[in-house]
Amino acid sequence: MTMKSSNPFLKNKSFSPTTNVYGANTYQEVIDYNNTMTVNGAINKSFLLLVLLLGGAASTWVMAYNGMNPFGLMITGAIAGFIVVLIAAFKPKYSPYLAPAYAVLEGLFIGGLSAFIEVMYPGVAIQAVGATFVTFIVCFALYRFKVVKVTEQFKSIAIAATAAIATFYLISWIVWMFTGSYLIGHSFRDNSLMSIGISVFVIVIAAINLFLDFDMIEQGAQRKLPKYMEWFGAMGLMVTLVWLYIEFLKLFAKIAGRD
Repeated sequence: MTMKSSNPFLKNKSFSPTTNVYGANTYQEVIDYNNTMTVNGAINKSFLLLVLLLGGAASTWVMAYNGMNPFGLMITGAIAGFIVVLIAAFKPKYSPYLAPAYAVLEGLFIGGLSAFIEVMYPGVAIQAVGATFVTFIVCFALYRFKVVKVTEQFKSIAIAATAAIATFYLISWIVWMFTGSYLIGHSFRDNSLMSIGISVFVIVIAAINLFLDFDMIEQGAQRKLPKYMEWFGAMGLMVTLVWLYIEFLKLFAKIAGRD
């Protein structure tokens, strides 16, 4: 089965069947069992990355509430984090070093962003954190107990929807560059019902990506991929969780703006 993911980070040849070190008819590489990817290993590394991300977020959050401007660190974290993801996508062997760096850098970005939004709409940050945590637990339970099965059709729909969202955001960014205005649904300040509906739709697609990420990690373990792929898979999961959190933050800001 060809493994695909609408998560841009996990959509990488490193997770393709050709990476299986114990192919049925081919021999590629001998890797000791202790040096192969496991689900538990990926989960443990995901928790470690989450701690690092929260640490980075706390630093820019505290800066903002102490009267310092975290904007420079925010932008640095966002740009550097994106670069780190691109490097890891092409060089997954460096994931044990790149994944922790990504977590800290992305933490700097979302910590500062959350502080700015919290000043405008008090309470939305903790709401977004809670909603992201609950969504993750629910999706994990649905996947764990096979209530939701990741079929090829499921993957195709998720990939198409995510590609559509990415295209919409890209066009909106280009429009903003030339006009200073966002397309409907993209801005935190756009609190129209249509904009809120778009945010809800994007959150659903981000949540669906979690199922694909769980499936990626499980299949990677079944194929006995190299140990460093645990970091790669955990990093991919963090990418989706950060996306999900930002979309929840945007949604609750829009709702608060209508009050």
